[in-house]
Amino acid sequence: MTANTQPDSFDITNPALPKAIDKNALTSGNYPYSKKLKMKIYEEQLANLQCELVKLQAHLQKNDERIAIVFEGRDAAGKGGAIKSYLQNLNPRQNKIIALSKPSDREKGQWYFQRYVKHLPAAGESAIFDRSWYNRAGVEPVMGFCTKEQHKHFLKEAPSFERMIVDDNIHLFKFWLNIGKEMQQKRFHARAHNPLKVWKLSPIDLKALGKWDDYTMARNEMLKTTHSKHAPWRVILANDKRRARLEIIRHILDKYDYEGKNIDIIGRADKKISLTANQFLRSRSCNDEG
Repeated sequence: MTANTQPDSFDITNPALPKAIDKNALTSGNYPYSKKLKMKIYEEQLANLQCELVKLQAHLQKNDERIAIVFEGRDAAGKGGAIKSYLQNLNPRQNKIIALSKPSDREKGQWYFQRYVKHLPAAGESAIFDRSWYNRAGVEPVMGFCTKEQHKHFLKEAPSFERMIVDDNIHLFKFWLNIGKEMQQKRFHARAHNPLKVWKLSPIDLKALGKWDDYTMARNEMLKTTHSKHAPWRVILANDKRRARLEIIRHILDKYDYEGKNIDIIGRADKKISLTANQFLRSRSCNDEG
């Protein structure tokens, strides 16, 4: 890792995080809160929501229903932590995490969606995708891992693919976790200087620091073209991981009627940070984040 690979004079190799980045990280990308949710409040609400998830799990198994949840976002957006908080008290036999590595040579010769199909849930199961087929809408075109024609074809075909999923009675959730530029820099810096987390920082992550605007354009095009009535995107502003995790769980629970559902415990969505794709694309968080 060398200093000259970093944009805006941000040197990730320097153990000292620039004060401006540290100061502006939480509110970057026009995030609406200037302080994180207090830990005590977060832990209490998370425990209550996880109890509701256990009830939902019983409902899914009893009725042979299926869920597929797609988690997308820039590197360091908090996808892994959000998935962990969702699954913390659920049965791993019925709730599978799918985090695929780069495709093999054989998979490159298949229908693009084929390697994801085999991981879709069976009756009573939930499949949680830690990144998904939407690699072709973000990292692949930005990093040059697919052609412009392949990218264009994907954006055209994804809604049809998802129509097949939904028509087969799989409830599909798609989350985009959005963070500001300074927040990404702060999280990358923390990874780089923590011996227990440095493995999370890949060469592609470092290249992504210099391609912020390219990722922004790819994200916006993805949301515009693949947000549909049958498979809508839910954008979660995720500079505060605690608030983001709670909103993700709330959104899923809100879509189901199950035995013992406690609406008061679930609460209402925070409309400041939980947005439809169209709301996000019209917001300052999208247009003014750089």
